[in-house]
Amino acid sequence: MPDIIELLPDSVANQIAAGEVIQRPASVVKELMENSVDAGSSHITVIVKDAGKTLIKVVDNGCGMSETDARLSFERHSTSKIHSADDLFAIRTMGFRGEALASIAAIAEVEMQSRPHEEELGTSIVIRGSRLVSQEPSACSAGTAISVKNLFFNVPARRKFLKKNTTELKHILTEFQRVALACPETEFSFHHNNTEILHLPPANLRQRIMNVFGKNINQQLIDIKTQTGVINIQGFTGKPEFAKKTFGEQFFFVNNRFMKHPYLHKAVQQAYEKILPQDAIASYFIYFEADPSSIDINIHPTKTEIKFENEQAIWQILNASVKEALGKYNITPSLDFDTQGLIDIPAPDRDRPLKSPEIPVNFDYNPFEEEKTYKRKEEFHKTGSEKYENWEELYKGFHSAPGNEPASKSQTDMGDKEGGSSGLFETTLCTPVLMQLKNKYILTPVKSGLMIVDQKRAHERILFEKYYGAIGSGSGIAQQNLYPVSIELSSADYALMDELLGDMANLGFDIRNLGHNTLVVYGCPADTGECNPKEMIEKLLQEYKDTASVKEDIKEKLALSVARASSVRNKGLSPEEMQEIIDKLFACQMPNYSPGGKPIIKIIKMEEIEKKLK
Repeated sequence: MPDIIELLPDSVANQIAAGEVIQRPASVVKELMENSVDAGSSHITVIVKDAGKTLIKVVDNGCGMSETDARLSFERHSTSKIHSADDLFAIRTMGFRGEALASIAAIAEVEMQSRPHEEELGTSIVIRGSRLVSQEPSACSAGTAISVKNLFFNVPARRKFLKKNTTELKHILTEFQRVALACPETEFSFHHNNTEILHLPPANLRQRIMNVFGKNINQQLIDIKTQTGVINIQGFTGKPEFAKKTFGEQFFFVNNRFMKHPYLHKAVQQAYEKILPQDAIASYFIYFEADPSSIDINIHPTKTEIKFENEQAIWQILNASVKEALGKYNITPSLDFDTQGLIDIPAPDRDRPLKSPEIPVNFDYNPFEEEKTYKRKEEFHKTGSEKYENWEELYKGFHSAPGNEPASKSQTDMGDKEGGSSGLFETTLCTPVLMQLKNKYILTPVKSGLMIVDQKRAHERILFEKYYGAIGSGSGIAQQNLYPVSIELSSADYALMDELLGDMANLGFDIRNLGHNTLVVYGCPADTGECNPKEMIEKLLQEYKDTASVKEDIKEKLALSVARASSVRNKGLSPEEMQEIIDKLFACQMPNYSPGGKPIIKIIKMEEIEKKLK
């Protein structure tokens, strides 16, 4: 039998390794920034073009590399951090495996210029697809500059699966933020398409968080500081009133390295139990300081998952630390007592003489004597018949009450099928056409039974179809605000909004860019009513980011995001408003389902109702 097993060429092996380490442009930014931090840099600049698909360049003023080290750094498993297996349990640096540069060079065109501070000349190396193109001396600045061009040029399948620039840029900014938050003493700057998006000067931890997420976040932060023999914890957690329904401002760091840890995330969330709704997520920036020998960071290719030796103990310490921080700031569940029925205790009058309370006693009361407290059945019926000789008087004035008018022809033309338009609404003299349940559902009788309409999903469908048509035609009408509203966003949200402003103008938004991560809202679409512009923009961004991973038309996603952000939620509606929603819903192309694919209408058949009441 001939031999069939053979060793892979280095170029192929590097491409396979790159599949684990380099998943998208953001992975390149992460690896290069971590190398710059390990080089002792005090200033790191990241330059990106076309969301990293065309160019990623990271420049630092670190220690630099000699000619030999520069060339050797592109070999697999070449590292200056590890000399034996025992060193794996004493790691305090960002990178240590020596796979990053080799993986990047296997799937891109890489140019490196590096010079130690004590040398006059540096080294310039060009590698294309793991093949050395050139290596020569270079008169470059002290430190290291690495340019990565045409990512995945030799792996077209990987390049084809990259998302659009808005999504890839969001991932790059996320990785940039993680490294920047881990190293507040280092200066960072980020440029995209020749525009500076973010500049972070050296600062303390609180100031660095404010520089990344905006000054408004300062009022949301609560200090955490705990020192134990197992682990030290410091950082900040967010106030409950600023919690959001989406992830984005949840950060764990251990020994200045970002990590993901769902188990410890539950410890933080449980500390907010009975303070936050179940679907709300508190913000936190928590930094652990642990003995390197008590953690294992070598369990994931991207080194973002870390295993602790005493996870249960750390869970308890973290949970108690967050609860202690909330307690210090008197952030506890508010008790909402009903004011009705409380005893009114008047303030005592100093001049009034004090008297002992008197208890009235009936000395003639006989407990063995039967009291005639109930009328006989005949007397009860007699009283009722004399009082209501005409039963129609019971409903006198009922038909003139709002919402109880007889159904008009337009109302009776709606269908009793789910989403259909055939059949008639069933109305009687004593039954209102429309009623609202729990400020969430609209109920109305139909021929086959009872129709239930989810008012929020119905409003989403109505607004979605209107906004989607407005984006294509540019027919959106702006309602000017009485006073312009300025909104300061994080760098990631600011970059995302910059991409959406053109389409949002077609919807009816009048938003202007002031720079420095600040927007001014002068007007909103007329259908948004009395919504707070700032809250609507924040909800819009959250909804848009929730659907950013789905491959769909950007206009469709934007229309869906605005519809969800401005739809009615748990709001009491007048009969006229309910009727308007019903009429507009059945005028939609797809009244059965919301834009997200969830059902809007449910018919409970009369057979089901009668079966329940047997």
